[in-house]
Amino acid sequence: MLTHYNIVNNAYNIAQCMKLTKEDRLCIPVPFFHCFGCVLGTLACVSVGATMVPIQEFNPKQVLQTVQDEKCTALHGVPTMFIAELNDPDFEKYDLSSLRTGIMAGSPCPIEVMKAVMEKMGAKEITIAYGQTESSPVITQTRTDDPIHIRVETVGRALPNVEVKIVDPSTNKEVPPGVQGELCTRGYHVMKGYYKNPGATKEVIDEDGWLHTGDLAVMDENGYCRITGRLKDMIIRGGENIYPREIEEFLYKHPKILDVQVVGVPDEKYGEEVMAWIILKEGQTATAEEIREFCRGKISRHKIPRYIEFTDSYPMTASGKIQKFKLREMAKQRLGLTD
Repeated sequence: MLTHYNIVNNAYNIAQCMKLTKEDRLCIPVPFFHCFGCVLGTLACVSVGATMVPIQEFNPKQVLQTVQDEKCTALHGVPTMFIAELNDPDFEKYDLSSLRTGIMAGSPCPIEVMKAVMEKMGAKEITIAYGQTESSPVITQTRTDDPIHIRVETVGRALPNVEVKIVDPSTNKEVPPGVQGELCTRGYHVMKGYYKNPGATKEVIDEDGWLHTGDLAVMDENGYCRITGRLKDMIIRGGENIYPREIEEFLYKHPKILDVQVVGVPDEKYGEEVMAWIILKEGQTATAEEIREFCRGKISRHKIPRYIEFTDSYPMTASGKIQKFKLREMAKQRLGLTD
């Protein structure tokens, strides 16, 4: 349950991070029913009088055409949307010179994709926002004037009037800068609770008002955060904690790989094994062994995916989030594995 106080303030702060003004024209290809389209899109525009340029249903060509025709200065999207736009066969034909900023959010944002959006699309002031619906939704965001390495490698720092801390998930004690833990947040943006479900609310909002996100993160001494994984997504292989995000970031560097999602699958010997679902760039072919060879000597041996499957698409929610639990189920069926 979110209040007007939650979302109006959040939208205004989001707009300030992008330096959005009434002169800006924001292309919004994310759905309005979702917090991305509603708060980061329409409400952020309303808060400063910017122009909204909605896309009714996502299509990479339509987005590129709209940015060109409407001279949009800002563009929102989840990483898969930006990947589709960058890899459109006619990408070079569009004039995107009006682009300045926007937000990439909704799923972990690959560093290589962020760099491409800044360099190839010209959105030099693109920002990353991090949060969840329970926090209205944005908790941290990069700023347009942050150094480039901050803007591609972190999800920024807390919005104004928002508290963020990293705690040890087993003790709930705050950890020092540079140490991984669960990201917690407190402030005006935290939801009232889950509708008619006080039990579920109590599980995520503690007695001191801190919302426990379930996301693993590292914060530096300046308050900038890197999301390193999801507590539920962590793979435990033979007692070793493996974070899919790290393997995904590495595999994005492979010249043939368009997109990659890493999940844990059941294994009799180790409890869990690493599996990678890969979408190749158009016209490319690759073998599982070729991908493993790319990993050898560059990432730890136990992080190299034992299983590699190639696919054309991922199961997604209507708002563009990849459903990793469905990838796990698909893998178990395809490989004949049981928990």
